[in-house]
Amino acid sequence: MLKQISIDELQPGMFVSQVLEQTGNIKVRSGGLVKTGRVIEQLRHKGIQRIEIDLTKSILAPANKPSSLPAIPPAAASEKDALASAAALFETAVAMQKDLIDALKNQTAQNLDVVEDLSNGIIDSVFHNRDAMACLTMIKNADRYMLEHSINCSVLMAIFANQLGYDRATTNVLCTGSLLMDIGMARVPAELRNRSTQLTDNDWQIIRSHVEQGMEMIAPFKTLEEPVKMIISEHHERVDGSGYPTGLSGENITVFARMAAIIDTYDAMISERSHQLAVAPAVALKRLVQDSGLDQNLVRQFVRCIGVHPVGSLVQLKSGRLAIVARTNEEDMLKPVVMSFYSLNSNNYSEIKRIDLAHAEDDIVKSVRPDDFGLNLPKFFKDIFIHQMPG
Repeated sequence: MLKQISIDELQPGMFVSQVLEQTGNIKVRSGGLVKTGRVIEQLRHKGIQRIEIDLTKSILAPANKPSSLPAIPPAAASEKDALASAAALFETAVAMQKDLIDALKNQTAQNLDVVEDLSNGIIDSVFHNRDAMACLTMIKNADRYMLEHSINCSVLMAIFANQLGYDRATTNVLCTGSLLMDIGMARVPAELRNRSTQLTDNDWQIIRSHVEQGMEMIAPFKTLEEPVKMIISEHHERVDGSGYPTGLSGENITVFARMAAIIDTYDAMISERSHQLAVAPAVALKRLVQDSGLDQNLVRQFVRCIGVHPVGSLVQLKSGRLAIVARTNEEDMLKPVVMSFYSLNSNNYSEIKRIDLAHAEDDIVKSVRPDDFGLNLPKFFKDIFIHQMPG
């Protein structure tokens, strides 16, 4: 089905069959799939005014599906605005990741452009509002673990890569690998992924096959960079040789995969799953330090990167209140800025207050889990916390 439209109506995913009107003398190849908004701007700059598109060859997202990430607020935005924008970006990223997984699983994906869009959007957001994005990785929804896990890992990887001083291109490779490293889990039966009873050796063998399944799913995309493939194939390898699928050890595992192993393990531990209770971030960090299968030099740098009490983690204060860590304190990692919201004395939500523990008569007693107090943190965070927190 052919349709004539103006350049202003052209969208990514449309297939241009021919140019109908243009100004200037620059010859434009007539025909091809428009992959990004940048291509449209290039066509407009070359004087293209009207084109013919072939809807049968176009790959358009349904009207109710997001096709791009929302705009990122300036770095100077208030904590409230930054968190609201980060929450919107995170939700859109999860929806885009779901569409990608479905397309790869059904072998209908034409390209991996959405992965690049996601990776760049996450990196930009981390650069502008690192604490806001870090906070979102802690607000877990057990019903969509597989989707959130890949986004969380990509956000944590962007933060880690920035801390280690990697340039933008390298950070993009790391984030792309983080988004794709568990893509093979889409081929593992949902019944097995969600089983709450003990898994058999055969069950674990099927789950561990997600590495090979993931490599098979991305095989058609020949332009995917080799370091990204290495993250996918090696993120479950361990430096002591105890990992899978091939039992690599030490520096035979690429440094990017060793970084991915740390982030993958950390986010899995702090996430509630059908067969595993989440642990508090402080407990997860302690376990990372004790894990001989992880590169301990990188583990130490990761712990320094996200802090003793990571942004977004839930803590209990000496004053008898619960609070969410909102900002780290580089001068004293034990005294971050927190947002208190719950009174343990009355067992009720309270007015949200911003407390800089470096200048307050209060302290963190311990890191805790929402389930310890029967809190539905994702619902509270989305429906109340963001809207009522101080501007």
